[in-house]
Amino acid sequence: MRGVGILSRLAIGLMATGAVMGSGSGSASAQTGSLPDYLKNISGTTAPTPPELANRDVLQLNTTMFALYDNAARTFRRNIMANHPIILALFSGAGGRMILYKPGRPPEEAPSVPMVYQVMKSAGHSVMAISQVVVPYIGNAADKSWVTPLAAYRTQMKAALDGVDALAIQADWKPTLKTILGNNVAYMDDCLAKGVINIADLQAFARKQAPDVKLIINWAASTQVKHWMGVLDGWKANLGPDFDKTYAASNAIYVARQNNVLFSVLAQYFGPEAINDRLMLIETINFTTTPEDMLAALTRIVADRSVGELFFGNYKLMDFELMGGDARKTIVTEMKARGREAFLPPAVPFGSKQWPALVTPGPGPTSLDDLK
Repeated sequence: MRGVGILSRLAIGLMATGAVMGSGSGSASAQTGSLPDYLKNISGTTAPTPPELANRDVLQLNTTMFALYDNAARTFRRNIMANHPIILALFSGAGGRMILYKPGRPPEEAPSVPMVYQVMKSAGHSVMAISQVVVPYIGNAADKSWVTPLAAYRTQMKAALDGVDALAIQADWKPTLKTILGNNVAYMDDCLAKGVINIADLQAFARKQAPDVKLIINWAASTQVKHWMGVLDGWKANLGPDFDKTYAASNAIYVARQNNVLFSVLAQYFGPEAINDRLMLIETINFTTTPEDMLAALTRIVADRSVGELFFGNYKLMDFELMGGDARKTIVTEMKARGREAFLPPAVPFGSKQWPALVTPGPGPTSLDDLK
């Protein structure tokens, strides 16, 4: 090992100079003074105080715990996957991915959502993208920074519009797509001709586009849901009785947590009793994540449950923040000391099967159909 050889030669050099730490007598500076010049700048230590040493030794236990935990997690994961099928539903710009892991078999990735989903989604996004280009320049006639990117996007938009008839999508959806793209081109042409972005024109453009954008959102969502339900029909039939011991997980970032399409579809097949038990929604910080990261998260959640049962007699305890209960009590106490009532959600029992999203009804719109 090359690294070991370097360390060995360094130790021999230190021994030759009589400067190995812990040998002989004298201060660290005296020992350093006898070292070769190339070692003087990096040699010498400052002895920790007893409290510092004690802190280090205790905190090292937690650091080592993570390494031990990772080693055990690999074994737990193998054991779980040897006995339970797993379905991963991962968000993607193409309408999602679903992967089935069967014990002793290679992963099976489902076919992608039909391309029409991406076509409709891209058309809808194109309307929003225009607003991102122009909004910063509303009422700022002196700044023409928007002209070049808008002109470039207009060229792309016209090419897309010209190709609609060649798209492999159902014929009765094409007129709406042409209308959306044509309105985009017309609005951009108007902006470029006027040389200024004004709020009235942008608002009129948004009002004009909204009904058709709402329509293609419906088409895209319907396409996505029907596709994944067809996939799960096949997988559930193929797994037979093993479906009742299958684990599944979908990922979500904040904006995709409510009404998460993939999780909602999975829930139709797993049923209410599986939610937060065999069916989990795992929050991530990006729209997309990897199957490897999702598998690691899912199997760790399942493995940790045995720890909760072993130490505290509750199989679902480890699904929750362990310190949360005591922290909650302290929040209540501290708020009372400040003359105020604590603002906290109801305490939920371990193992709750509640939907992992906002579930309390209230006033106000809840969908595009509710908006006026």
